[in-house]
Amino acid sequence: MILSRRKFLQRAGILGCSVAASPLLTQMSFAAMPSDNRLVVIILRGGMDGLDVVQPYGDPEFSKLRPNLKFGEKSGATDLDGFFSLNRGLSDLMPLWQKGELGFAHAVSTPYRDKRSHFDGQDLLEAGLGMDGIGQVNDGWLNRMLQVMPDVDARTGFAIGREEMLVLEGDMPVSNWSPDTHLSLSARTKRLLEMVYHDDALFNASVSEAFDLASALGKGMAENVDPKLLQQQLMASLKGGSHKRVAKFAANRLLADTRVAAFSINGWDTHDNQGKTLKSALTKLSDSILILKQELGEIWGKTAVLAVTEFGRTARENGTKGTDHGTGGAMVMAGGAISGGKVFGKWPGLKEADLYQNRDLAPAMDVRAYCASAMQDLFGIEQTMLEGAIFPGLDMAGVSRIIL
Repeated sequence: MILSRRKFLQRAGILGCSVAASPLLTQMSFAAMPSDNRLVVIILRGGMDGLDVVQPYGDPEFSKLRPNLKFGEKSGATDLDGFFSLNRGLSDLMPLWQKGELGFAHAVSTPYRDKRSHFDGQDLLEAGLGMDGIGQVNDGWLNRMLQVMPDVDARTGFAIGREEMLVLEGDMPVSNWSPDTHLSLSARTKRLLEMVYHDDALFNASVSEAFDLASALGKGMAENVDPKLLQQQLMASLKGGSHKRVAKFAANRLLADTRVAAFSINGWDTHDNQGKTLKSALTKLSDSILILKQELGEIWGKTAVLAVTEFGRTARENGTKGTDHGTGGAMVMAGGAISGGKVFGKWPGLKEADLYQNRDLAPAMDVRAYCASAMQDLFGIEQTMLEGAIFPGLDMAGVSRIIL
């Protein structure tokens, strides 16, 4: 019997927050379609803290909730509109903001509520379903979009690595590619190594733990692997800029027949030492967007990049200079086709009475609605189709248009 990544780790008893946010496995999928516009979807795995990325410094409650986490000018953040400031990790994107090619939607969330599991949250995010979809995920919303588009086919593809992007999985054939991590491991060993999360002093301990677990789970889980060599290869992979190769390859395909691309950026789980962890993840996101802009040239003007995450994080900081799994978060959008230079959404406030369950930023808009709005304007898909076949149960009422 072939086990999924999630079921394998759950049965092994080693499921942790770091697994779903692992920096080792990056997947990318592509599909070709007749429209001249391009859509890039980036899944930010781990639960991005939208309150730290797009900081509501104008809300007086914010400083009370996070007395030890730096924000605003003292953290190097850049003012956006007199109320929100942008984390310095994305400061290289400010020229895009000023040109109207960068925007954000705040206080957004999928319909996922209360359980705060990375895996379930990511499944529903990529499937585009409501809470009743947990355990019933079979395909993704980008694939369902392709199924209702005329004259769509799969171009010549690349397949390197094991996993695919759920958001593009489904009945419509698409091509798949992932960067070479230079790891010669068995499939099961690769799944175990998803445990490795932080690129810091904890790294060596995580590798050792992975091998201990492999040994405990049975013979053959880490067969013919030299731990020292593995550690060297893993470190080389983490420092090798694979996210840049992903972005360049995506741009290359988008310049040809590909019209829809999806890939993931991991490392957004910031339970502790949030400043360091978030900076690394934001750098990867910034690099990816800037590489897409540079490589696409004139095509950038026809491109929309949507970066979404499975859930936000708690409004209050925790005791380890981090934040825990929450609900409302933020969405990042970029591209020449974006109506940027603004933070979309109605701000719900951070007073205790305004927080969701007295702990999280309250969702003011379904993140699927923004994705649907972009698909409607980029590809001319009817609203009834978006609210039915593509995003079952979605209500697009009140969503802003984010495409020029």
